[in-house]
Amino acid sequence: MISRWRLRERLEEEIQLFETTHPNARALFEQAQKSLLDGVPMNWMVKWAGGFPVFVTSGQGSRFSDVDGRDYIDFCLGDTGSMTGHGPEALIEAVSARVHEGTTFMLPTEDAIWVGEELQRRFHLRYWQMALTATDANRFAIRLARHITGRPKILVFNCCYHGTVDESFITLTPEGPKARSGNLGPPVDPAVTTKVVEFNDVAALREALEPQDVACVLAEPVMTNIGIVHPEAGFHQMLRELTQETGTLLIIDETHTLCAGPGGYSGLHHLKPDFLTVGKAIAGGIPGAVYGFSEAVAKKIREKSSLADADTGGIGGTLAGNALSLAAIRATLGYVLTPEVYQHTDRIAERFLQGIREAIEEFQVPWNVTRLGSRVEYWFRPVPARNGTEAALAVDPELDRYMHLYSLNRGILMTPFHNMALMAPTTSESDVDTHTEVFRSALSSLLD
Repeated sequence: MISRWRLRERLEEEIQLFETTHPNARALFEQAQKSLLDGVPMNWMVKWAGGFPVFVTSGQGSRFSDVDGRDYIDFCLGDTGSMTGHGPEALIEAVSARVHEGTTFMLPTEDAIWVGEELQRRFHLRYWQMALTATDANRFAIRLARHITGRPKILVFNCCYHGTVDESFITLTPEGPKARSGNLGPPVDPAVTTKVVEFNDVAALREALEPQDVACVLAEPVMTNIGIVHPEAGFHQMLRELTQETGTLLIIDETHTLCAGPGGYSGLHHLKPDFLTVGKAIAGGIPGAVYGFSEAVAKKIREKSSLADADTGGIGGTLAGNALSLAAIRATLGYVLTPEVYQHTDRIAERFLQGIREAIEEFQVPWNVTRLGSRVEYWFRPVPARNGTEAALAVDPELDRYMHLYSLNRGILMTPFHNMALMAPTTSESDVDTHTEVFRSALSSLLD
């Protein structure tokens, strides 16, 4: 067992080490507080393990450098946004050329056609539209689902992650479904708009869908932001059957699970959703997202929509489908996230997993490690969780902070808020082995 007093003692040492070795970042952080709320451009950036964020100067491939002259192996990769690695050559060339030729026109470019056809090929849905973020793509799909079904509610899985979609900030409690902690200024209590059940709970899913008041189920095919929670055998088949039986539309959010393969988890396991959304990595870190839907859904959209309302329907935005995003998506899908790249990242991710697993077994800590394609995550419980509640009960903020900061002080960046590592096309065996050594050293420091 890990001693809590030793953990706190070691954590204080790592905090002191971080502050000593990052004087320039600290100075910039203090300066930034004069113009940026809490000294950061986005409020969640204050949660980095050192007490203030590292300030980045440049990144290339699977590495980046900071203002204090320190270099890092990046296993965070923008929490999937830079799954392509930083600055892949094809993306640089495409984006540079597009900037010289104009970035946004409110008109299509030929890149839009290439992107639509490639999305058809990868994800097997007929029609596609563009957005700037996965959050927007999910919002638009939800609005369309409500519009064409005439139903008021959606359904999500407990502890899900779908960006900042208002309806998704709900959780199960002993008193019933309630807004999740930290849900700021919700326009409507999500308990009014949303039903929530546990992932892998077919009985609860059936009961929630039976009244036929749910327009759509919004689901990641594998839960990712609360650890990697895989579907149990037959779960996706039952999810599809129950949604079809009750006239409920199914939205699969592949934003994180694009790590599973060129067509995401849906392509790998032949899922057949009504809508599919992808953001983050699909444009190589440039803001861009897509949402696709079936022929049947497209027919209903056309039947229930009018051209007169196309610019005021709550879907879109002036920059949605802009030329720069489309050029970035084309370069990413055409030259970066290729089948050959996935073969490499899968192999490297398996090596990462085995290194963690061997260390867990060696030090006999009650943790587990799981993999989804190029994504690997360890969690503070002896066996993988089967739903969000089981995973959430194992969250240990103090231990989590220590493991992150110990790695950061030794030149490794993990994804904040959970213990996820992502492999880029340029991530090497040496990168992985360095992490394994640091991970073992961190465990040793807590157990000696």
